[in-house]
Amino acid sequence: MNLTGIIAPDVGNLTELVILDLMWNNITGSIPREIGNLGKLYLLLVNGNKLTGELPPELGNLAGLNRIQIDQNNISGPIPSTFQFLKNAKHFHMNNNSLNGSIPPELGRLENLVHLLLDNNDLSGELPPELSNISTLLIIQLDNNHFNSSIPSNYSKLEKLTKLSLRNSNLTGAIPDLSAMSSLGYLDLSNNQLTGHLPSDISQTVIAIDLSYNQLDGDIPDVLYRLRALQFLSLRNNLLDGTFNGSILEHDAFVNASSVLVLDLQNNNITSFAAGALLGISNVTLRLFGNPVCNSTSVGQNLCIEYDGSILNSSFQSTTASKHVNCSSELTCNPSRNSELVYGLLQIDGQCHCAYPLNIGYRLKSPGFAIFPPYEDGFQVYLSSGLNLSEYQVNVSSFEWEPGPRLRMNLKLFPDSTTDEFTEAEVEHLYNTFSTWNIPDNDTFGPYEVLFFNKDFPYNGSSGTSSTSGLSRGAIAGIFIGAFSFAALLVAFFMILMLRHHHRLSTARRKQGRIKVDGVKSFTYDEMTKATNNFESSAEVGSGGYGKVYKGTLADGTIVAIKRAQEGSMQGTREFFNEIELLSRIHHRNLVYLIGFCDDENEQMLVYEYMENGTLRDQLNSSSKKPLDFATRIQIALGSAKGILYLHTEANPPIYHRDIKSSNILLDSKIMAKVADFGLSRLAPVAEVEGNTAGHVSTVVKGTPGYLDPEYFLTHKLTDKSDVYSFGVVLLELITGMHPISNGKNLVREANLAYEAGMMLSVVDPRMGNHAAEGLEQLFRLAISCVGDDPDSRPSMSEVVRQLDGIWSITPGRHPIVSFEMSEDRGSESNNSRDLPYKYPFVSSDIPGSALMSGTIPEVVPR
Repeated sequence: MNLTGIIAPDVGNLTELVILDLMWNNITGSIPREIGNLGKLYLLLVNGNKLTGELPPELGNLAGLNRIQIDQNNISGPIPSTFQFLKNAKHFHMNNNSLNGSIPPELGRLENLVHLLLDNNDLSGELPPELSNISTLLIIQLDNNHFNSSIPSNYSKLEKLTKLSLRNSNLTGAIPDLSAMSSLGYLDLSNNQLTGHLPSDISQTVIAIDLSYNQLDGDIPDVLYRLRALQFLSLRNNLLDGTFNGSILEHDAFVNASSVLVLDLQNNNITSFAAGALLGISNVTLRLFGNPVCNSTSVGQNLCIEYDGSILNSSFQSTTASKHVNCSSELTCNPSRNSELVYGLLQIDGQCHCAYPLNIGYRLKSPGFAIFPPYEDGFQVYLSSGLNLSEYQVNVSSFEWEPGPRLRMNLKLFPDSTTDEFTEAEVEHLYNTFSTWNIPDNDTFGPYEVLFFNKDFPYNGSSGTSSTSGLSRGAIAGIFIGAFSFAALLVAFFMILMLRHHHRLSTARRKQGRIKVDGVKSFTYDEMTKATNNFESSAEVGSGGYGKVYKGTLADGTIVAIKRAQEGSMQGTREFFNEIELLSRIHHRNLVYLIGFCDDENEQMLVYEYMENGTLRDQLNSSSKKPLDFATRIQIALGSAKGILYLHTEANPPIYHRDIKSSNILLDSKIMAKVADFGLSRLAPVAEVEGNTAGHVSTVVKGTPGYLDPEYFLTHKLTDKSDVYSFGVVLLELITGMHPISNGKNLVREANLAYEAGMMLSVVDPRMGNHAAEGLEQLFRLAISCVGDDPDSRPSMSEVVRQLDGIWSITPGRHPIVSFEMSEDRGSESNNSRDLPYKYPFVSSDIPGSALMSGTIPEVVPR
């Protein structure tokens, strides 16, 4: 329903409320503490909105609550310790927010908890050992946080745990003995600082293991060769040595063509290799690049090719999972009426049968596998059983991995073979089964969510959810009121909630071909003119290759930045839709957030959050504003780097920015850095320099003089290292305060000369104040490495983030930026600054789960 507005505190008067479902809307404001009065509430579902503020402690009063889903908002503050009183809660889905502080140890008292999803937040402190008391836990997913902790050894007591994912969480120490986790299927401890040896014993149920990017050493233990169900093992970028002994490998892939195994051992110290029967198996992939063994002529060079992208190769990464079976008869279905061939029925008995499917967007929020096709048939069996359908009635028409990793699918549900359409009662039953989570939990597939439940012809006349609103029918779907007085209160509540702030949508609704994109708001041209006072010149705050940028105020009071396409930047509706669809999927605290768009009256505009402190270049230029001190500059660098890292590794498809510069790094009211214009490179007018060399990633050179990677300019070959070069120039700007090109001087050249002469201080911006000599030297060295002539010698963005994290940890006067509060007193250098624990990282760096995302830059394709 695309609801806007806030959740009215009056909802607390609905004391008979059982289900509050506001998922996937555009609701702002905070969660009112009055919800704590709803003693009968069973499901609290507010995920996928724009909620802010802190979690009210009063939610701990909801003793009957089974599921709390607040994920994919911008909720901050600590997790209330009162949540320990949610004794009946099974599902804590709080991922993708800005929660900070530590995980309350009191959560260990939640004796019925099954899923704990707190990934992609700003949590810190110790991992609470008390979680081991929750014997019912199946999934712990805490990736992309800032814990200062080792992995508690008593977590091995969690015998039912099927998934432990602690990726990129600043963990140290050794991997504890996990052999008692007899149900473990998915283990991801990658991108930490773990040391010691690999586990010597682990459950035979394990499907996926990712221990990459740590400091693990020693041999590969025999137990890892004996895991017959293993799909995916990544040990890349560690300190492992010895022999990889393929001759003792035992795996189902040797006897079952549907089993697959990916072994990524790149960048270790493996000195020898025994192939055994390994090389004759087509469904086993082995990668040895970066090991001494690759210097031997006895190892096939196909094993020693560097592989930076997805662990999945193309044979496991199809975008369409439908079984394409030819229909032997001359029967043709009428696609204009949404009639489709029932593939499942055709496979069973060869009958060609047309029917009208229900189309459903479905996402596995924490799947217990790394490669889907071997599990696809099992998933269809599981889902058909949960829906009380026959197997042929359920079809996964397409799927794709999303950051998390999460698995998004498009499902088609067909009526049974005796008819060509579902009855209205059947549609309502299926809808209610999904919306109330009556499909039983499954250890392999994990928790799910429904993104949309489309009812196209002939179902679009029946009651139920809108075809574009997902499962959320406001809070109406699943709200059961026991008395007429409560119904009256409910109507009053929703009249408040659904105020459209005088939006006039009639023109847009009449407009043919108007595009709709989940997660962002569609504005009319009239709304944009009102927001900017008819685009008056005083509202103009900038311009670029895409067009002019205006400061505007929406009808609800939200201040936004509106990028208005100029003549020459306009795209066709389909191309514009592709770009909006791509941008709508990009969510990171260090990337400027897309609020909505306008495709109306032959105008195209993008509506972003407004950044009060302008660009980094503005701050460095300003003589009137307080100069940025060294600690703040490191925070800006770290936040920007993490935003770029997200584009490189988490976006699907990955995005290479192509125009990183200080004027594309924006600062909010609290000097939090956010990278901008990361999608507009695809929308901007074609540059004057073009190339069409076969095999090159980019055919258009785009960038700004002074920031442009020389290798990219000469060869037109765009890679992630092109962005690294541009970011290196930004680092030099932060160090020197200088422009990339000014008065005939080139910043990169001047910085290199000063660095080589040992005269770094001669170019350092004197306005930055106190700084640790070691930190400045490391930052300068990092910047110089980023702007090196040879792209292969430049660090990756993940390495840039890692080094900036280290510099931040030794920076005096660093600020507890978790709260993002500015103070006039920036702090002073302390003699004990180097001994301070690393408690205040800037923001999380989102590292993709198990490297499942594509490493190439395909054309943007709508979901």
